[in-house]
Amino acid sequence: MAISARPPVNELERNKDVARAVIERIFMHQEDGAIDELIATTFVPHTFGPMPPGREGLRAGMRRAGSGLSQVRFVIDDMIAEGDRVAVRLTTSARHTGTFMGLEPTGTRYSIDEIHVFRIRDGQVIEHWHEFDKMALMQQLQGEAKPG
Repeated sequence: MAISARPPVNELERNKDVARAVIERIFMHQEDGAIDELIATTFVPHTFGPMPPGREGLRAGMRRAGSGLSQVRFVIDDMIAEGDRVAVRLTTSARHTGTFMGLEPTGTRYSIDEIHVFRIRDGQVIEHWHEFDKMALMQQLQGEAKPG
């Protein structure tokens, strides 16, 4: 069995830096210019609902989320790099201050766990997957008790 070539450690660290920058600059701080810097023109989103490929789809999605939330915080719990992918487990919290996911603002603060997987090439994200417990989020936004 042949052993596949592994990327150098410094490349894995660079990829982790890109993933961290996307989370901080795009997801948390809504830096529009960071999308052009960190996201490839051929970007393929695999989540966030129906979203066209490329930067503009992400840009529109970030605007929608940004208009519904304030005091957004992302805390990275784990970050693992392998090949051209970086997996990030994090905790997200925000205050629901505008229309978000079809719900009118409640002023409620929520906190959920999320997992993001970024595929990175030449310092830019070319694909992204995102998983979270939508039911727990909706329960918190609607003022219902957290499960479990």
